[in-house]
Amino acid sequence: MGRFAILFTALAFAFIACPGNARSTETGSLSEVTFRNYSPLSSNAEMARRLLSPLKNAQLQKMLARGAQLRDQPIDLSQEKFALYVPPHRPPAGYGLIVFVSPWNAATLPDGWGPALDQYGLISVTAAQSGNDQSPLARRVPLALLAETNVAQLYRLDSTRIIIAGFSGGSRMALRLALGYPDVFRGAILNAGSDTIGNDTIPLPPRDLFARFQDMTHLVYLTGDEDRHNIAYDAASRHSLRDWCVFHVDQRTTLGGGHDAIDGTALSRALDILAEPLDEDASRLAQCRATIDSAGADALFYGYNQGGFQFQPGPLEFRVAHGLGVQAFVVEPL
Repeated sequence: MGRFAILFTALAFAFIACPGNARSTETGSLSEVTFRNYSPLSSNAEMARRLLSPLKNAQLQKMLARGAQLRDQPIDLSQEKFALYVPPHRPPAGYGLIVFVSPWNAATLPDGWGPALDQYGLISVTAAQSGNDQSPLARRVPLALLAETNVAQLYRLDSTRIIIAGFSGGSRMALRLALGYPDVFRGAILNAGSDTIGNDTIPLPPRDLFARFQDMTHLVYLTGDEDRHNIAYDAASRHSLRDWCVFHVDQRTTLGGGHDAIDGTALSRALDILAEPLDEDASRLAQCRATIDSAGADALFYGYNQGGFQFQPGPLEFRVAHGLGVQAFVVEPL
C-alpha cells in the first residue's frame, strides 16, 4: 500500500510587532536590515493552500484531522537579515517594489541596478540565506512574502507596481510566487530560470487565484542568447503558460549573454515592458478557458473523479519543508 511521508517545519507563532531597524525615511542601500512583521500570507497553512495541489492538500487536511499539528509561520524573523535599496525620490503614487529571489545566500542585488531603480522609483529588497540550497517552502517563499509585507508597512507603495524577480534558481521561485500570489505581485521578471506549470512540481493555485493570475499578471522572460539550456526551459515554460490560458507573457534575449544576472540596462527593458498596458483580449481568454473545461483537463489535473482522489501506488515522499523542528508524518492514501 502506498504511503505518503509529509514533512513540515514547525516554529512558534509570531505576533505582529513593530518594524525592525529600517525606517521609512531612509534611502539608498541598506544592509543587515531586520523585519518583525508577520503576514497570514506566509503561514504554513496559506502556503499549502496556494502552492500545493488539491490532491496533496487533501492529504494534509486528513493528517491534521488525525491530530497532527501544523504551526503558523515557518520563519523566525528575529534570525533573518535583508538588504534594501530605496531610491532618493518617491513617485507621487508611491514607490514600486521589486522583491528579488537570489540563487546565492548573500543578501545582494545584481550589479548595476541602482540607476534603473532610481529612474522607475522602485525599491528593491532581497533576503539573506535564501539561495538555491535553501528549502523553497521553509525559507525562500516565506522570506520573499515577508519582505514584501514589511517594506509595504515601512514605505508608501503603488500596489500596481509590485514585482517579483529572480535569477537562475531564484527565477524559478519567482515564477512560483507569481503563480501562487497574484494578489500580491502584478508582474514577474524571470531571468535565466523557469519551469512548466500545471503539474505535480508547480501545480496551479485555487481557481479564483489562477483566474486573477491569468487576468492581471504580466511575465517577462530575460535570458542570455548563449544560455542555451535555459532558453529551452523558457520556451517550454511559456508553452505551458499558453496551454493554461496565460497570455500576458513577453520574452527578450540579452545579446552575448550567458548564464548571467541581468544588468541595469536589461532591467530597464523589462520594466518598460511591464509598464505597458496589458493586452486585453477577453474573448480569447474565455474561449481558451472553455476549451480546457470542456476537455476535462481541470478535473484531470486536480485529481478528482466520482470516486474521490486517486493516488498512484507505491511509496512517495513529499517534502513540504525541512529545517528546524521537522516533524514527519506518514499518511495512508484515501
